[in-house]
Amino acid sequence: MRRREFIALFGGAAAAWPLAARAQQPAMPVIGFLDPRSPDDVIDRLRGFRQGLKEIGYVEGENVAIEYRWAENQIDRLPALATDLVRRQVAVIVVPGSTAPAVAKAATSTTPIVFIVAEDPVRLGLVASLARPGGNATGINFFNAELGAKRLELLRELVPAATRVAVLVNPTGDATETTLRDVDAAARSMGLKVQVLNARTSQEINAAFETFVREQPDVLFVSIDSFLTSRRVQIVQLAARHTVAAAYGQRLFAEVGGLMSYGSNITDAWRQAGGYAGRILKGAKPAELPVVQASKFELVINAETARMLGLTVPDKLLVAADEVIE
Repeated sequence: MRRREFIALFGGAAAAWPLAARAQQPAMPVIGFLDPRSPDDVIDRLRGFRQGLKEIGYVEGENVAIEYRWAENQIDRLPALATDLVRRQVAVIVVPGSTAPAVAKAATSTTPIVFIVAEDPVRLGLVASLARPGGNATGINFFNAELGAKRLELLRELVPAATRVAVLVNPTGDATETTLRDVDAAARSMGLKVQVLNARTSQEINAAFETFVREQPDVLFVSIDSFLTSRRVQIVQLAARHTVAAAYGQRLFAEVGGLMSYGSNITDAWRQAGGYAGRILKGAKPAELPVVQASKFELVINAETARMLGLTVPDKLLVAADEVIE
């Protein structure tokens, strides 16, 4: 072999080494993210999710990719979006909400699923038990529906003269039955009469407030529900227009002018979900990861709204509040 040919051959092999090394590197794992809402609805929660991933050693765009699928509050789109992620062969599907986790589980029995739900995942059919999920799904349960009694108690402290409470629910929501049962029991113990207002569309929300104005109950209790949360600006604006003292289950309502919210710290629940997704990427099996029950709760009071309604927030609540919005 002539010297010139040898140099050319050696140079070509050397240039190919980096390409071969890159080809041998494992592909970046991909997380599928399925949400019934739009990205704008969950910006802060996504930060929590990414933080949880980071705590396990994964940073989006560096050593993990995330494929997002947003239903834009069109629930009927969820099955096709879930099927698309399964076809994409993502390593794990992360899915929050009351309906979407069941849709994801129906789409696959093999792809790992990490859910974030407010209801009992055993009752929803997502897992066999909290301690031993047993299938391809596990996740975070923040039991917000079961906090209704405490939320009603806090609302009564803000409006001690109240004798009648209206409860706004989505009649098709998964948490509605639990919410009504707990609120009804709590209301009876406090001597409150309950009136149920149903709303599953924006028009029905308007109609519910017209009923409220006509019937004139003293306070409003808004149920935890993904649809009602997506319409939080509409609900809060109607409550302000009709000077209604209302309690909500998520701080998102208080942030847009709602009087008071009490419930699980959902951003922290999403952080925990990020951690679980990261553990699955490292080889953990969903069947062996117990469902985590959220333990952080937060009370948020909008002092500006309280003043607008002519309410004096008791010092006891101000001290207990995790945040007071001025």
